[in-house]
Amino acid sequence: MSTVQRIKQPIEAEMELFEKKFYDSMASQVPLLNRITYYIVTRKGKQMRPMFVFLCAKLAGQGEVQDRTYRGASVIELIHTASLVHDDVVDDSDKRRGFFSINSVWKNKIAVLVGDYLLSKGMLLCIEHKDFDLLELIPVAVREMSQGELLQIEKAKKLDITEAVYLSIIRQKTASLITACCALGAASVGASAEEVQRFSDFGAACGMAFQIKDDLFDYGKSQIGKPTGIDIKEQKMTLPLIYAMEHATLAERKWMLGVVKKHNTDRKKVRELIAWVKEKGGMDYAIKRMHTYRDEALSLIADYPDSPAKKSLYEMVNYVVDRPL
Repeated sequence: MSTVQRIKQPIEAEMELFEKKFYDSMASQVPLLNRITYYIVTRKGKQMRPMFVFLCAKLAGQGEVQDRTYRGASVIELIHTASLVHDDVVDDSDKRRGFFSINSVWKNKIAVLVGDYLLSKGMLLCIEHKDFDLLELIPVAVREMSQGELLQIEKAKKLDITEAVYLSIIRQKTASLITACCALGAASVGASAEEVQRFSDFGAACGMAFQIKDDLFDYGKSQIGKPTGIDIKEQKMTLPLIYAMEHATLAERKWMLGVVKKHNTDRKKVRELIAWVKEKGGMDYAIKRMHTYRDEALSLIADYPDSPAKKSLYEMVNYVVDRPL
């Protein structure tokens, strides 16, 4: 049994039913849309975000979930899928999860419209069932994701990102949706406002740790579908690089910026830059920050009684953080 299968065990039945409900939630009277949504569903990822929704719901709801929980998970997956479709257009990417992206098969115009359609379906799902408390959590996540993406694009032009700005970007761009996952899970089973906030904080800390981990893969050797040095090639300033830059001499800083701006497609120079970042302690610092966020997240649910859901949440957080580089 794989780690992901073991994590899913307490919510196996819920995830199986969720997949059907999620596919149904995308249904349209337009044949083209149905072909595209079928293409999306058959090329799904690990579905960690719906897993967060169900596990948090079970932890907050003493082992039970409600119909609202399925709707919350569907909304999150619709928004996440829409963001991926739009991201591929923004990044001009022709692959997603090893398959051709929507924009590469059906072109940008249709991809943008499909992303918009998925966003609207997510909102309508809550409105139709009068889940207004859940709906309140969604626009915040969408706003944060958009602002984070725009801030990253703006800063990429000047490469003047400080650690504080970087943390703000990933808090908005990545952590906001996981924040919404965990808050939605708790809210869907009638948790108090205070408890929903606790799960929101848990999700935010998880999201920060997960994004730092993803950034670290740029400097590692593992094959996770992300080529080494891809962030440097795309001129993305990540935490290891920012730390190294902030502790560099003027000459080193000039050389580093030169590689990122002008030689970011030169494999030899990128390898030299990666080695320099490691030598400066950039990776070690990022790992330390990641562990701090991981520990903060786990401390927020430590008071809950032991249960299969709590065990799976612990294992999921540690699984992501501890994957070998």
